[in-house]
Amino acid sequence: MTTAAPTRSIRRELVGWLTLGLVVAIVAAAVATYLRARDEANALFDYQLAQMASSITGMPLTARGPLGATPGADALVVEIWNRDGVEVYRSQPQRRLPQQGPIGFRTVATESGEWRVFATLAGDQVVQVAQPMKVRRELAASMALSTILPLLAVAPFLVVVVWFGIARGMAPLERLAAAVGRRSPRTLEPLPESGLPREVQPLVRALNGLLARLDGALDAQRAFIADAAHELRTPLTAVHLQAQLAERAGSDAERAAALAELRAGLDRATRLVGQLLTLAREEPGVTDRPLAPVDLAAVARSVIADHVALAAARGVDLGLAGPEADSAKAAPVHGDAASLRTLLSNLIDNALRYTPAGGRVDVAVAREGDAVLLSVRDAGPGIPPAEHARVFDRFYRAPGTADVPGSGLGLAIVKSIVERHGAEVTLGPGLGGPAGPGLAVTVRFPAVAAPATP
Repeated sequence: MTTAAPTRSIRRELVGWLTLGLVVAIVAAAVATYLRARDEANALFDYQLAQMASSITGMPLTARGPLGATPGADALVVEIWNRDGVEVYRSQPQRRLPQQGPIGFRTVATESGEWRVFATLAGDQVVQVAQPMKVRRELAASMALSTILPLLAVAPFLVVVVWFGIARGMAPLERLAAAVGRRSPRTLEPLPESGLPREVQPLVRALNGLLARLDGALDAQRAFIADAAHELRTPLTAVHLQAQLAERAGSDAERAAALAELRAGLDRATRLVGQLLTLAREEPGVTDRPLAPVDLAAVARSVIADHVALAAARGVDLGLAGPEADSAKAAPVHGDAASLRTLLSNLIDNALRYTPAGGRVDVAVAREGDAVLLSVRDAGPGIPPAEHARVFDRFYRAPGTADVPGSGLGLAIVKSIVERHGAEVTLGPGLGGPAGPGLAVTVRFPAVAAPATP
């Protein structure tokens, strides 16, 4: 039993990342403020140490230190040595600092912590003033905290503002989702683009394009169902009438003729239903058969072999023509073998229907640059150029073809297969003959690169 993955929330992620960024910014500001305050405190206290050392020179020294300073844990330590290096004064005897060092500032480590020491030469005496570093650190921390506390107090308010700001910014998406939810197969009007943020408009345009395509597909499906029902009604009505004639036949000859017409009507209805199923299967996006390299020349030879008997019965010369006729693997394309057989079968069947006895139907497969051309040419009456676009519509038949059996689905099936394979189909004049200029149907497939030979 599989568990559903937790639902992600853009709002929570945005609030989380923005809150994290705010916290990181406050921490970085606190660290920077502390470092700057520490540097400023060091500069200030160093100045005070230098000033105090200068002011002590020549002052009277008492038990409480210069000017009666009170010793303490954080108090300054003053030490004075004479020219012989003898200590003459220490303000805090319990504080043991390093003996005389170089003149100027230095930081020394003791058992009680780090001290900042300044030594100066005054006449025949060396004056050294020291201060614990923790005093400076505490002052820097206090200054930094006083700066950061207002930011920490404002942070919750900023998080609330961010939350409501994101909610307000995502409101158009919620309105868009509600608008999409109100759409149904019967109401696929485009979504309104006015009043939406610029970032959402590409999504709305894409959805409107999808709705338009879906509306067109549904219209085509409804038209297809209506046309199919109309086309099926005619042969089924004829079958019903022929059955009635067979029932009322007064002789065996009449009954046999009625049964023959009944059988022909059933054949036409069966063929129409088969073509409808084929057309439905070959719609782009319906079939799930994967495309793979297919030798189009081999498919052509196989389909021609299946139609040779029918062509011979109608007195039509059917064959594979062109330079690729005898090649074993001359025309590899990326496609579905079963669909390609259906495509070629429909083209050959149409050509045989319209080519008179004694005529010819040529099938050719040829490589042309980065494409493979499949063409079927006949010697029938052809199709006027003005009708070339319409003959691919479902159930449409060109003028002057009413006496030829058919349902007008053959080229519609061809178009669906061509679109699924990313190919192109064009019409042109065929072989020509007594019946007319003939028709040539050419399908242009993208070729598959042949493997390199060792």
